[in-house]
Amino acid sequence: MPRSPATFRQTDVTRALKKTVRRRRPTLRGALEAAQKAGRPVRSATIEDGKVTLVFGEPTADTSNEWDEALDRGKR
Repeated sequence: MPRSPATFRQTDVTRALKKTVRRRRPTLRGALEAAQKAGRPVRSATIEDGKVTLVFGEPTADTSNEWDEALDRGKR
């Protein structure tokens, strides 16, 4: 018994698969895990327009401001 002709070709299938697969947006968690795996300390991270930006380096030693000092005086 002969087969009936195919209703679609292999190129149609591959073209349809390429259209449905899209690249995922990078996540903050994934970027932080990748930086940790590379051994790079992350100072800050921001997300803008679907882009993750990491700033590397050690945190600055002087992170206090005048409000921290005022609140510490109120506790004593």
